[in-house]
Amino acid sequence: MHKRRYHHGNLREALVLACLRLIEEKGPTGFTLSEAAKAADVTPAAVYRHFAGRDDLMAEVARQGYDIFAALMEFAYNDGKPSALAAFEATGRAYLAFARKYPGHYMAMFESGLNLQAHPDLALVAHKARRVLEQASESLSLHLPEAKRPPATMFSAHIWAMSHGVVELFMRGAPGAKSPFSPEDLLEAGIGIYLRGLGLLPPDR
Repeated sequence: MHKRRYHHGNLREALVLACLRLIEEKGPTGFTLSEAAKAADVTPAAVYRHFAGRDDLMAEVARQGYDIFAALMEFAYNDGKPSALAAFEATGRAYLAFARKYPGHYMAMFESGLNLQAHPDLALVAHKARRVLEQASESLSLHLPEAKRPPATMFSAHIWAMSHGVVELFMRGAPGAKSPFSPEDLLEAGIGIYLRGLGLLPPDR
């Protein structure tokens, strides 16, 4: 009879990896905690040694995702170098790169229905990731007259929403196959239109 392994000190990470595989196969709401335990080759009871329940496991996957995401965003921003505009555009590309390379984490972060306020550690690292884009927006908006300067949180929220929309509609799933443009081209064009509207880029000729 096959005996289930307990992974010793690696059980927590084994469950996270199993959860990631299931998210990519079935979506973040398409499996149970028992299925995650089976995928990790442990008993359902063993899961509760590390996680209070399914939401707690999903929150850990999302937390790890936000950690990776924040690091990628910070690397892309590069302290605003070589220019505020270049750094800002780099953060948009980093958003798409993360969604493409880490689909399981992305879905856990944005499509699992997790309540950030119910998971303080998750809320903290999510704020860290958002703050990078806010910083990039704030630095770029300093080139505008103060009276015409949008709040950095609003500025960054618009770009975040645009990036997220490109991922959801044109990078993941069937809709993406119908677009004649790459997600990167779509996002670059959208950001360009937005920045021209603010007066941060010269108009097209």
